[in-house]
Amino acid sequence: MSLLERIQEPADLKAVPEAELPALAEEIRAFLVDQVSRTGGHLGPNLGVVELTMAIHRVFDSPRDAIVFDTGHQSYVHKLLTGRQDFSGLRQQGGLSGYPSRAESAHDVVESSHASSSLSWAHGIAEGRRVRGEHDRHTVAVIGDGALTGGMAWEALNNIAAESDLPLVIVVNDNERSYAPTKGGLADHLATLRTTRGYEQFLDWGKVQLRRTPVVGGPMERALHGMKKGLKDVVAPQGMFEDLGLKYVGPVNGHDIPALEHALRKARSFGGPVLVHVITQKGRGYEHAVNDEADQFHGIGVINPETGLPIQIAGRSWTDEFSDAMVELGREREDIVAITAAMMIPVGLKGFADAYPDRIFDVGIAEQHAATMAAGLAYAGLHPVVAIYATFLNRAFDQLLMDCALHKAGVTFVLDRSGVTGPDGASHHGMWDMSIAGIVPGLHLAAPRDGQQVPVALRASIDIDDAPSIIRFPKGTVGDPIVAVRSVDGVDVLVEPDDGDVDVLIVGIGSMVATALAVADKLTAEGLRVRVADPVWALPVPSALTGLAGTARRVAVVEDGSVAGGIGSQVAYAVRQAGLDVPVDIFGLPREFLDHGSRGQVLEASGLTADAIVTSLRSRLA
Repeated sequence: MSLLERIQEPADLKAVPEAELPALAEEIRAFLVDQVSRTGGHLGPNLGVVELTMAIHRVFDSPRDAIVFDTGHQSYVHKLLTGRQDFSGLRQQGGLSGYPSRAESAHDVVESSHASSSLSWAHGIAEGRRVRGEHDRHTVAVIGDGALTGGMAWEALNNIAAESDLPLVIVVNDNERSYAPTKGGLADHLATLRTTRGYEQFLDWGKVQLRRTPVVGGPMERALHGMKKGLKDVVAPQGMFEDLGLKYVGPVNGHDIPALEHALRKARSFGGPVLVHVITQKGRGYEHAVNDEADQFHGIGVINPETGLPIQIAGRSWTDEFSDAMVELGREREDIVAITAAMMIPVGLKGFADAYPDRIFDVGIAEQHAATMAAGLAYAGLHPVVAIYATFLNRAFDQLLMDCALHKAGVTFVLDRSGVTGPDGASHHGMWDMSIAGIVPGLHLAAPRDGQQVPVALRASIDIDDAPSIIRFPKGTVGDPIVAVRSVDGVDVLVEPDDGDVDVLIVGIGSMVATALAVADKLTAEGLRVRVADPVWALPVPSALTGLAGTARRVAVVEDGSVAGGIGSQVAYAVRQAGLDVPVDIFGLPREFLDHGSRGQVLEASGLTADAIVTSLRSRLA
């Protein structure tokens, strides 16, 4: 039995002799490379936290002590050490989640994979336990330097620092990266901490001198205090954390288990909030990940573990289409600028950044700031393009509404990974953006149906200078172009009978146009008269679409957003407002948190396949 197989719970890890811990760490890394290369997942982040996770579980007592992982993509090692070693179905339907999951283990606390929330969670847990009189239970928050750039983390720090006796340990996992190198003032501050040792050496010298001259308030103590105050911000930038009221421990080598355990025990014994600064190497132990400047190993698909190369080379992606369009439009218009929230490469802005380095802003994990900054850029006469994942628009709703829409700011939001994203699960499905957008006055929303429509939509969007606009597209590769047979005032008609009224008008939204066409084929084969329309710009609902609805017995809207408040609801409202007595059937994602699985599996479970939609419509058209 291997060392790893002997560990089914943290108590087993505590029993491992210190001399055997390096071998266990190597076993864990070998396991991760072997297993994650078969299923895909977050490889780089987990290779970097092997020793850190081991040390946390050896020093603290999970689940009695709560361990909160910020974002959670670095929790694979935690899963292994808490009895979950079957990774064969990782991120697949019925298998382990790629993030912490309460359904899997009592050791998992926070399931949401949205960054920068761990300190608020930890503060609440620690305060709750204090109110209940549970003073002997610790709370540990593990947050990366990337997630620490988020404003929510600093809101929490502001409150945590005021609690001098709260048993809360903040572990900053500093690997200089989130998806890509961490940017900003905090990143520079942590970089200084990594390279500064003089302050600790000075204090060690001072303590020796005080022992030699132990006079309270004497000249040596006063001199030491004055020198310490003067040197603190020059030699020891950890003063920033200490000035907040947080005890600072570090920097600590995140791959030295004895040093980690010593630092964590010191933090645990302090009795109040402590920040432990740990330096780790993302991808450690796997050459391809360590040398990965483009962060391809942050999250991978199925790869050859020997070469690090994908087993299947994907075709052209939706993100590629956006990336190329941004570079071209940037060449044409100098007023176009771009904003990313620590995801330059994943959202396709690397090409724009390389071509126009003075017109790109990486704000860190701070979508709220990105949206309001964009409003300011628009006020200054530019047209900002904010590129984020669809799921993260949730975080910037107030800014979209009050800063962009209220002020009629010409800002384009490009939402990658919209709709069903699959393996990343509930908090990563981009299924709420259209419901959010639908209640924002004046907002325009386009959902391109194929890759060729992405640059067309983007070009139209940057011409909108009096309102925010959204362009959304899914994860994955683009299919073949879908050609319209005609256009009615901007609404593309894709399929229709030769003449006359129709039994059903099927409105396809974005990537679901292909499903709408498959539904039309099946219904037409049954003798029904079907028209398929793509509104192109789904919000505001085009008047031409309600005109087409007036020529049909029924309308069916097929979308991959929430059925509650999505485009179908907007179409139904527009039809009623037009005075039409035409029923509107809405086929979208249920108002539920959807589990991880492939895109096809999630759509099937949600009733968003052509066969399921045909069955439903057939009974309604009878």
